[in-house]
Amino acid sequence: MEKIINSYESLFIVDVQNGETVAKETVSKFTALIEQNAEIVEITKWGKRRLAYPINDKNEGYYTIITFKSAPEFPTELERLYNIDEQIMRSMTIRLDHEAVAKAAPVAETKAEEPVAEVKADEPVAEAEADEPVAETETVQEEATEEKAE
Repeated sequence: MEKIINSYESLFIVDVQNGETVAKETVSKFTALIEQNAEIVEITKWGKRRLAYPINDKNEGYYTIITFKSAPEFPTELERLYNIDEQIMRSMTIRLDHEAVAKAAPVAETKAEEPVAEVKADEPVAEAEADEPVAETETVQEEATEEKAE
C-alpha cells in the first residue's frame, strides 16, 4: 500500500508576555517536532506582532508559519499538542491543494503578457455596452448628486 503524503501549512501564535526568548524557544520546540515527523518545506517567522483583537487580555503575539509535507495523521496530533501547550495562544493547520495553485499560476502569467490600454482623463470614454444603457447610469448619478445637495 502506497504511503500518502500531503502538504500542510501551520500557523501558530505564541504568547510573548514571558519574553521573546521564551517565545522563540517554543517556536524552536514545535519546529523540531515538525521536523521529526514531517519534511519541512518553508519556515516563515513574522515575529512579534500586534493582534487584531485581544486574546485572553493579551494584545501581542509571536507569529510563525511552517509549510510541511507529512502523513495525514500528523497534523491532528500537532493540533492536539498546540492545544496542550500554554504558550500557544492560537493555531491553525490546513491542507494545501497544490493542483489549484498550479492551475492558477499560468492564468496570472497570461494576463501579465496582455497589453494594457491607457486611458487619459481628457479622452472620451468608449460607448457603453448594449446591456447597460447610458441614460440609466446618468440618471442614477444625477439622483445621487441631488440627495447629497439636500
